[in-house]
Amino acid sequence: MTVSLTGSLQEHIELFGRLSGLAAAVKEAAHLISATLVRGGKLMLCGNGGSASDSQHLAAEFTGRFVKDRRPLAAIALSTDTSALTSIANDYSFEEVFARQVVALGRAGDCLLAISTSGNSRNVIRAVEEARASSIHTIGLLGRGGGKLLALCDLPIVVPSDTTARIQEAHIFIGHTLCATVEEALQLA
Repeated sequence: MTVSLTGSLQEHIELFGRLSGLAAAVKEAAHLISATLVRGGKLMLCGNGGSASDSQHLAAEFTGRFVKDRRPLAAIALSTDTSALTSIANDYSFEEVFARQVVALGRAGDCLLAISTSGNSRNVIRAVEEARASSIHTIGLLGRGGGKLLALCDLPIVVPSDTTARIQEAHIFIGHTLCATVEEALQLA
């Protein structure tokens, strides 16, 4: 099969045409994040590879700004501290790189946005397990049917695709929608 811009664009358009089926879950996730921030809690985000980049991108939208200039919102991507990542991976295992940060930084009532295109990333699963044990709300931004994270997340949002690139495109779109909806809910935009 030959990859082409036209073919990729068609696949993207078809997937995005199905995303409206996620509207209720995205609205609920935005409400959960807004409520967390209003109570003085924080949003933690984690993921691997492109999902780590999405975590960082979205955390920056919350701490910086999204639509308009406004006060910063408490959000942190757990993939950004290379010293923590490498020491935890070296001293424990790569499976623990996010989980130990959740335990160290998270408090009951905070929120973890776990991003995984497969829903089966072991280090993301461990982060969700530790979040749940600490009464931290969990939202999964997932793909490929949700994988193991589907049953573990309080609120799974599963992009209906098996193609990593299309799932990631949808994840950042949903993430931007979450940012805009949270800003609106907090009357910041």
